Amino acid sequence: MPVPRSVALERTLYTLAAPVLAAAPNLHPDSPVNTVVQLVGAAGIGGWVLAYKSDEPGTGRKFLRWSPLVLAAAVDVAAKNTPGWGPYCLDALLAAGWAAAGLLVMPFSRHTRRRHRPALAAPAPAPQLQPAPEPSLAQPSDGADQFTRQVRHLWENRGMPGRTVVIKATPHPGMPNDLSLLLRAFEAGRPISGLTPEAVAAAFGVDVTDVIVKDVVRQYGREGGPAWKEVDVTPDAHERRRKAPTAHEWWADRIGAAGGPVPGSQFVKEVRDKERKVTHYIAQVPDEAGEPRVNKHALAAALKTKYDDGRLFVTADGSQVLVSLWDSSPLAQVFPATRELLTPDKDGRWVTGYLGNGQPARNRVYTDRGAAHGLFVAPSGGGKTQLMGLHVAADTLFGAVVMLATEAPDEKTAALGKHTARYGVGALYMIRLLRVLVALMEIRGEMPWEDGEVHEWDPTRPGCPYRMLSAYLDEFLSAARNGDYGAEIMDLAELVSVKGRKYAVGLKVAGQSIYVQDGFTQLLCENLRENCIPVVLKVAPKKVGDMFKALGIPPEHIPDPLPRSFSPAEAGRIERVMRGEPEPPADSNTGGAGWIVEGTQPDVLRTLFMDFKTGIDSYFPDTVATLTDYEIRELEARDLWFDWTEPPRPGEFGDEPGDEDGDDGAPRKRRGGGKSAARRDAVTSPRQALEAIKNLSGV
Repeated sequence: MPVPRSVALERTLYTLAAPVLAAAPNLHPDSPVNTVVQLVGAAGIGGWVLAYKSDEPGTGRKFLRWSPLVLAAAVDVAAKNTPGWGPYCLDALLAAGWAAAGLLVMPFSRHTRRRHRPALAAPAPAPQLQPAPEPSLAQPSDGADQFTRQVRHLWENRGMPGRTVVIKATPHPGMPNDLSLLLRAFEAGRPISGLTPEAVAAAFGVDVTDVIVKDVVRQYGREGGPAWKEVDVTPDAHERRRKAPTAHEWWADRIGAAGGPVPGSQFVKEVRDKERKVTHYIAQVPDEAGEPRVNKHALAAALKTKYDDGRLFVTADGSQVLVSLWDSSPLAQVFPATRELLTPDKDGRWVTGYLGNGQPARNRVYTDRGAAHGLFVAPSGGGKTQLMGLHVAADTLFGAVVMLATEAPDEKTAALGKHTARYGVGALYMIRLLRVLVALMEIRGEMPWEDGEVHEWDPTRPGCPYRMLSAYLDEFLSAARNGDYGAEIMDLAELVSVKGRKYAVGLKVAGQSIYVQDGFTQLLCENLRENCIPVVLKVAPKKVGDMFKALGIPPEHIPDPLPRSFSPAEAGRIERVMRGEPEPPADSNTGGAGWIVEGTQPDVLRTLFMDFKTGIDSYFPDTVATLTDYEIRELEARDLWFDWTEPPRPGEFGDEPGDEDGDDGAPRKRRGGGKSAARRDAVTSPRQALEAIKNLSGV
């Protein structure tokens, strides 16, 4: 039997070293050989100490491995301290015993070889080879690898599910329990019909969700079709996917799956904006799937938030979907207005506020069709006057002439009036303003430009002889329901909404409703909607659908109501209930929050905040723009330019014959013109009927 090279080398070293250990201390006590031997012994003792302190197994084997070095140093020290060669030649006997022990035990050669047992331990049993699987009875041997043969054996023992045989089994790297199977029908020429995920899962003892059965497409050199199936059994991969999924896997399982919040969507990337504290998820829907379908409530649940928290916003762009999840609702923030934001750019656009996705929401002072109208809808306390102030500032910064009329006095409206060419209160003031607008359309239609011709207004065309005029009508519906002037106010407003844009006259209407049944005509609503970007603030939940339906928004784009508050609910309600403490006051913080409607789909926004308490002068230019001298002279000639706060002038609204019962014979002021009276007689709602009854009864 051949001796291993390491064993022969160690035996030779012991045989040669033994005489040196005995002779060196006796012949040359100060020889460097003694020093080297003692240093080697010290190293052996150090090995013993490390082996003793180590928690790893094999301490005794390590002691035995270092023992020849320690014993050699001991023999050297003994030989050095005995007189001569010692009694009975003890030095030579110790050296010979050391060599004999090393030859028998051979610590280094036996204990440093890999997977070798200690020399004194029992011999390791010879490794036994696993018996090869028996040849398959259902399928003759075709030279398949051992893994495939083992899987075939298991498959046959489990009853050949679906009457199929295993052609090829492929293990998945790094996943000891995952594999892929290529199966074929047991009977040649018959399709596989009874193979189900449940049958495969039962055969391998895994969950049904860990099994995927796929069709096999015919490839070069391999058959395909209904007689073949490919099966993936992946319990390890599914376990890893459940516990630590990748971003693509998480999206596919929780959001893009069939019946998920965005079915059919595929994850593209995730972008974190640390500065704005928002996370963007971008997904793609296949082109053949059409427009993305988003279930916002289910999406909020998948992202572990609440839909009414105001933190989740979805933007669809063709086949792409952007999901923006904010750390805290952007609608709960306050965006201070600045002169820079309110100044219109070269296209007449300026920043009204910010959308829920963080984009600036822009309105405009003019369009490619002329002056822009305006439509502001909000209940009391919804931020309507704030919004109107932003528009007034933008118009004045553009250089437009601004006139403001409101049905009832208001502190903020009065502050805005200081920066306008004319400001007044009441339905009488509003009707006089509207009459001036109608007259100005006639006047401007005859004013020649620098080229001597008359043109429709275009802000990009030089040579215009007049400024743009924006007329603001606050609480318009209240004035339109006025018994004396309401019908004519509505008539004139309709006329201005149709033709005003061509003569740089913009009509900005603000109120709490745009419903036809409240007195807002369909024609006026359509004209304003077509030539402006409406802003709707803080609408009651029950009115959201009707409000946007009146604005011409298709049903699929009508938004859900805004939450009652954008601030998170204060935690600890259960503890407060147990202690009998009251709930903290609710913070609505929704003033200025609503929708801006540019196009057919409303977008949630929060308008800029104009601080009236600290003063609003910094938002406006130093000078107030007014009409040209020519326009004022023409209005004076028509008896329309005077102090509009005066009581009605004689003949201003037509004269009526004196009352038959009266004895003074003085003419009486008629309540509205002929057309206005006709409009008033047409009762189309209970509210109008009530007004008519009041008028008839003289209440």
